[in-house]
This record gives sequence, C-alpha cells and structure tokens, in this order.
Amino acid sequence: MKKLPRLFTENLSRRGFLAGAGMTAAAAAAVGCGGSADSSTVTSIPTPSITDADILNFALNLEYLEAEFYLRAVTGSGLSTTDTGSGAGDVTGGAAVSFKTPAIQQYAQEIANHEQEHVRFLRKALGSAAVSRPSIDLTNSFNAAAMAAGIGSAFNPFADENSFLVGAFVFEDVGVTAYHGAAGLLSDKNNLAAAAGILATEAYHAGTIRTLITELGDPYLTFANKISALRASAGGGAETTLDGSHIVAADSNSISYDRTADQVLHIVYLNPASGFVSKGGFFPNGLNGTIKASAS
Repeated sequence: MKKLPRLFTENLSRRGFLAGAGMTAAAAAAVGCGGSADSSTVTSIPTPSITDADILNFALNLEYLEAEFYLRAVTGSGLSTTDTGSGAGDVTGGAAVSFKTPAIQQYAQEIANHEQEHVRFLRKALGSAAVSRPSIDLTNSFNAAAMAAGIGSAFNPFADENSFLVGAFVFEDVGVTAYHGAAGLLSDKNNLAAAAGILATEAYHAGTIRTLITELGDPYLTFANKISALRASAGGGAETTLDGSHIVAADSNSISYDRTADQVLHIVYLNPASGFVSKGGFFPNGLNGTIKASAS
C-alpha cells in the first residue's frame, strides 16, 4: 500500500501533468459560445479519467513530429504509410539537408532511425488504440517560431546543416521534459520502463545537439538561446542558458527538468497565451487523442 504522503503528491503531479487532457463539457460549451463559465452554475471541474494509453498516445504525437523532421532532413521523405495510421494528416514542408560534415550527417541519420523506431514501438504497444499521425507543419511553424524568438522573419532548418541543428534543438529539449513529466505517471511498470528508456534515448539526442551547437558558436548559439527563452515564455518550465560551461539542462541537483502536458502543448502549438488552446504551430489541426487541448 502506498504511504499517504506519496499517494497525495503523486495524485497532484498526475493532475498537474494532465491539465491539458481536455475541458469538461460545461467549460467547452462556454468557450464554444464565446462566453465565459458562470461560477454560479459551474462549481467544479472534474479531473478527466486518463489511462496509460492516453499518455502514450500523447507521446506518440510528439514522436510523429520528431520522426517527420529528422527523416525528411536525411532522406527527403517522411514516415511510410504503414507507420502513420489510417486517415493520417498531411505533413507540410521538410527537405533533405545538404550535409557537409560527415559526423553531423551520421548523427542525423541515427536520430532519424531512433525516432522512427519510437513511432513503431509506441504504435505496436498501443495496438488498435494508437492514434494516427496528425497534420504537421514544418514550414510556417518554424517561420512563426523565428519571428517570436526574435531571430528573423523566417527560418528554414533544412537550409543547411547548421540551421538543421538549431531546428533539432527546438524539439529535443521538449521531448526530454515531456517524457520526464509523464513517465512517473504511468500505472503499468512495463509502460514506465519503456517510457524511461525512450527518455534516456531522447536525452542522448539532446546532449549531442546541444554540444554541437555550442561548438558552432554564434550566431547559432544565440539562436538556440533565443529559442530556449521562447520555450520558457510559451510553455513555462525551466531552461538553462547554453554556453561553453553549460551543456545539460538540469536543476541544482543535476536532475533534468520536466514539463506538464499543458506546458508542452503551449510550446508545440506556439501559443504563449494562457488559457485554452487546441491547435496551431507544429500541429495546425491539433494533436490526436485525449490529451490535446490545454486548460491553462
């Protein structure tokens, strides 16, 4: 039996991460009518019932995004139809990068393979419950992110290998913090073990990308730190300034940062405003599954 303090903190953490699991019918009706919820009639908002499958599908959406980014960068094309599910959304943008440095090309190919395998693993684990790939935008999203971060009116991560590394930096830290925020909330120990394993792989990716960008120096190092500031503004959560002395994003105990579902959604939807948001940015039509709309 769980001790009471641990049970209490775990439940609070689960509610915190799953704040983005969607609105109640009453709240949705208020938003749909363009009004606000009446506190005299809405007394409470029940916590949605979330399963391990819902959490893994949330992760699968993020893996679709990463896989499409890396595969298109190294091959010019994305996931096969067998890996995207029926009725999969379209992917806009993405092109093969003209790599000049063999090592960077090798890293990109390896990461692309990993992200593709993550998609396949999660789809197999979820079986018929696996959501299909949502619509993904790899063009307008980066342009909007560049404008918001103050690095220019447009940004093409597929233009060259250095730009590719900055684009990869956008995703890798989000993946690490998202898995950290969700892993401990899984009920089944096998799901937890799998999520922890994927988190470790994503952390290897993030460390590689962060190291390569640090070696590049400016302007790419400045670009990365401006993106880091944008992430903190859009979704909250801690960020570590990337420089010659700081490669790993971690707290004073050297434990990597985590993010709630709400925070992750605000980042990938490129919407820093507080409140309800259900689509935008890298997912123009929103994520698929239960956890797809922020609540705060």
